[in-house]
Amino acid sequence: MAANTAPIFVLTPKNGWTTAVTAANTATDGTGTVATVITAGADGAFIEKLRFQPLGTNIATMARVFINNGSTNATADNNVLIGEFPLPLTTASAVAANPPYEYGLNIRLAAGYKLNFVLATAVAAGYRCVSFGGDY
Repeated sequence: MAANTAPIFVLTPKNGWTTAVTAANTATDGTGTVATVITAGADGAFIEKLRFQPLGTNIATMARVFINNGSTNATADNNVLIGEFPLPLTTASAVAANPPYEYGLNIRLAAGYKLNFVLATAVAAGYRCVSFGGDY
């Protein structure tokens, strides 16, 4: 039996981003204070990658990325950890760039599902996270 034999492509390009995240969230179950990067539209979404941009001087930390089913993230069963990404020490400079750090995903999100992220340790200047993808 054949199903879904035609390829599916995103209909609308979509980017999401966070405000500056500096606080630590040591929970590995997606609970606590999280930054929502993007919420999938009515027909779901495809997320190619995330880009973490340091905003100045930070200690090394770990970004944790979660899928949330669209309900409260305060309930651990609504979240799943899909990856951890190390973020190195960064130093603010007027003459040298702080490069962004990319985390490849290539995932599909169901309608209304969210992509959240946290930092494992507190940092001084913070990170912003932007997603690259689209809604179906």
